[in-house]
Parts: sequence; C-alpha cells; structure tokens
Amino acid sequence: MTTKDGIHTAADGIVVSNSEILQGKPVFQGTRMLVQTLFDYLADGLSLDYFLETFPSVTREQATAVLRYGWQRIEGELAA
Repeated sequence: MTTKDGIHTAADGIVVSNSEILQGKPVFQGTRMLVQTLFDYLADGLSLDYFLETFPSVTREQATAVLRYGWQRIEGELAA
C-alpha cells in the first residue's frame, strides 16, 4: 500500500518503507529497525527473545505479526 507521501506499508501497517528513512528499506513502524534484521537473526539460529532483548524498540507483537504475515503470504501463494 502507498500513501500520498510516497510511504509504503505492508503487514497491516506494521512494516513501513520511506525513502527518507534508511534509503527506503522496510522498517518496523515507529522505528529505524530493519525488518530484515529479524529474519537474519532467526536464520542464524538466534531466538526471537534474543532479538527483542537486543532491539527493544521492536515489540513482540510487531515481530510476531511480521512472521505471521510472511507465513500467510507463503501459504497464499501455495494455495493459488
């Protein structure tokens, strides 16, 4: 979704892309924390709790919502 300001959102507004913040890379709403960092931590075998302790600006609700959104997208593509 794109707003009139050129700000893009995803995952029901939890993820935001704004060209004026970190060169438009997706971040958690209200933070400068890259969403990719969450996936990198998990892919490297680190826990969600460790990610949340390391980056307290991201809430558990935001992180789990992004993970659920990713799973729903995969599930939707496979069902099509």
